[in-house]
Amino acid sequence: LYLTGDLSNDTDSPVFDEGLESAVKKFQLRHGRYPDGVAGSNTLYEMNVPIQERILQILVNMERCRWIPLDMKGDYLFVNIPAFSLSVFANDSVIKSMRVVVGKKMNKTAIFTGKVNAVVFNPYWNVPPGIYRKEILPEIAKDSAYLKKNHMEWSGATLRQKPGPDNPLGRIKFVFPNSFNIYLHDTPGKQLFEKEQRDFSHGCIRIEDPQWLCEYLLKTDSSWNKGKIEKIIAKGKEQSVPLKKSLPVYISYFTAWVDRTGKLQFRKDIYKKDPVLAAMLIGEK
Repeated sequence: LYLTGDLSNDTDSPVFDEGLESAVKKFQLRHGRYPDGVAGSNTLYEMNVPIQERILQILVNMERCRWIPLDMKGDYLFVNIPAFSLSVFANDSVIKSMRVVVGKKMNKTAIFTGKVNAVVFNPYWNVPPGIYRKEILPEIAKDSAYLKKNHMEWSGATLRQKPGPDNPLGRIKFVFPNSFNIYLHDTPGKQLFEKEQRDFSHGCIRIEDPQWLCEYLLKTDSSWNKGKIEKIIAKGKEQSVPLKKSLPVYISYFTAWVDRTGKLQFRKDIYKKDPVLAAMLIGEK
């Protein structure tokens, strides 16, 4: 901890004092762990990663920095998948950060750039064919009333779930057209935001504070305010609102970076992308 800068004074004392506890918390925060100050198995695992692996991890992410668009400035949304976070930038400064839930290993969230151009209140959830076949169809086979019990209906050839408190998209969806069919949205599963590792979705990105983001995106339109947003949500009817000005959104994948306070951050490589890029870099040498 002293060598990594988390502990200010080197010591050989056998006592786990407040200073050491504070250092453990700093280390945990830099590695995306819950800062409880306890040197448990997950924290000790991170402490025992060899320095050469950390150096390679930094090199891999320096390479990723070269892929960032040169025009990435001003106002935009930035999602870092391994950090399970969304940051809202205004004039190139972070004005809000929130936790997110991303795709699990079998349904990875794609890395790409898009533009948020609409907000949808009380959205229907159009069930993807894969989810219908693998998850819902087996439930229907066990219970013929499954669709009715889960507020689902057919709309032409598409199965959809009606707006409501148990809708997987929650009360608000943020649309940015892309070939991956990924969007930002609310969720009824708020308890998942308390987890350290939050890869539970089918690929879309669930956000912790959708109403704040909605108010932020609509703030340039004087006809919208918090009260109006709450009234529309309370009606429970789907309504799509195009934004007067679309906002860039960057879905990224960084497992190491230096934050704005100068602290080196590391995160778990949840999709196992680092070794592939590392092998390419070593091969170049």
